Amino acid sequence: MQSSLLLKTYIGFTIIYLGILFFNLEGFDNYMKPMLLPILMGAVIISDSFPSKNILLTALTFSWIGDIILLFTDRGELYFIFGLVAFLISHLVYIALFSKQQNTKNNNKKFLFWIGVLAILAYFVFMIGTLFPKLGPLKIPVLVYAIVITTMLFFAFKGSLKWAIPANNYILIGAIVFVSSDSILAFNKFYAPIAHASFYIMATYCLAQYLIVAGILKLNSKI
Repeated sequence: MQSSLLLKTYIGFTIIYLGILFFNLEGFDNYMKPMLLPILMGAVIISDSFPSKNILLTALTFSWIGDIILLFTDRGELYFIFGLVAFLISHLVYIALFSKQQNTKNNNKKFLFWIGVLAILAYFVFMIGTLFPKLGPLKIPVLVYAIVITTMLFFAFKGSLKWAIPANNYILIGAIVFVSSDSILAFNKFYAPIAHASFYIMATYCLAQYLIVAGILKLNSKI
């Protein structure tokens, strides 16, 4: 019950934050952004114990560190690199998290599995093929990051075929939206400016974190 209340609080704060971001109320968004993920972390902390609880908290912690670092990207490219590293670690931890979730059914949908794999690979090839010529000295870091987020999406998709409903859908959609957020950020930074990019990046990012947390909590619920 308390976790549910904090999840609803997170939604409320996110809506306020996105409104501030959309209407470009400068300064206020920087104060609210660091407050968002701690609410999700609080929801996880007060939830019932489950085997991968600390892994989820670790992933959220590194995402939160990345959020804070990226607030200072206007001071130099180094902050972007450090932020990238924080989120890279976060995604690696999410991979570990997804791999440790309990399977409740057999994956008999081999055709669907391979369709999903091909779709994920197609996304990766498209992103790298489009952005690579524009990356300059960041080619290797961005390539590594793209490999990691694609792997994270694969583990979420693979798990969704074996996890309980509806938690599996929460986590899979969360992973897809997370990748969408990173993709918008990459296209905006390296390819061409996108109108209201910050709003779209954060809207998808906040939704992704909520769906993954809600999905993991549902998947591990004892009720």
